[in-house]
Amino acid sequence: QVRLVESGGGLVQPGESVRLSCEASGQRLSNYAMGWFRQSPGNDRREFLGAINWSGSSFYYGDSVKGRFTISRDNDKNTGYLQMNDLKPEDTAVYYCTADSGGYSGSYSDYTYSGPGTQVTVSS
Repeated sequence: QVRLVESGGGLVQPGESVRLSCEASGQRLSNYAMGWFRQSPGNDRREFLGAINWSGSSFYYGDSVKGRFTISRDNDKNTGYLQMNDLKPEDTAVYYCTADSGGYSGSYSDYTYSGPGTQVTVSS
């Protein structure tokens, strides 16, 4: 069993940067691929942002955030990260990290574990 907890969200202004963290407990994070998703207000779908393999050597991104968001991980700290740059109001959402012992995926339903989410609001 893996417990994931996101942190780092809050209110930011357009153009600013934020780094979200995802701390794992219960198991070594190095056993799992990780993904990041978000759910915007009024949207019942969780949008894929990025995924990274267990070692951090391979990753890919959703088209809507490619070039602005960077996913990484530090297995020694049992933590994953999502660096978000040049934030826009349309980035306002609840952000979720996920983990699975299989390969990484762009589908939320492929992940066994998910955190409770952290709210990011982009507004002036």
